[in-house]
Amino acid sequence: MGDRWFAVTGILASMPLAPEIDRAALIGFPVAQERLGFDGHPTTVYERSSEESVEQVRGMLARTVSPERPHEIAVSRPSDALVARAAAAGTFTNLLLGLGAVALLVGGVSVANTMVISVLERRKEIGLRRALGATRGQIRMQFLTESLLLSALGGAAGLALGGLVTAGYALSQGWPPTVPAWVLAGAFAATLAVGAIAGIYPAIRASHLPPTVALASS
Repeated sequence: MGDRWFAVTGILASMPLAPEIDRAALIGFPVAQERLGFDGHPTTVYERSSEESVEQVRGMLARTVSPERPHEIAVSRPSDALVARAAAAGTFTNLLLGLGAVALLVGGVSVANTMVISVLERRKEIGLRRALGATRGQIRMQFLTESLLLSALGGAAGLALGGLVTAGYALSQGWPPTVPAWVLAGAFAATLAVGAIAGIYPAIRASHLPPTVALASS
């Protein structure tokens, strides 16, 4: 520090209420004045109190630190900052969950629309299969399987893109890129579930298409 070597005598336990201390080195006043140009007037004072006496101590700190000019002392409670940070993080998480739900809804509508158009365009194929002995259950299973495959391809592409974006952002911030396996599995399962729900109506519609009407359609 300050182009000088210092011996480390110990490492403090982590302090969640004041994380900046975890990145600081604590030295004595005499050494700070002698070697680092400290003027003897601290700019920040940390005080630790029991939970039941926090408010009482907070009201006395300014007058204790500077009896002559207590109005110049700003007293903050780190726990308030942690509560605000947690609330902000919770709001941001809810926002992301909402955006994810909207994305799933839009994806489900897109899959359903694609499968409905597919049923309309393949009426002759459906009629021919029914005429050759295919049951309604087999027709339903065919289109439901196609819906699942379409969703699986979209989900795989989304997972790959999301993983790349996450890894790129983490590397740009100097963080190790880590995506839990359960997150990937859950996202893929949700995609398949949406695909299955979206494919139910087109599959039922295809299975109820009369063979004669399907074969006669242009």
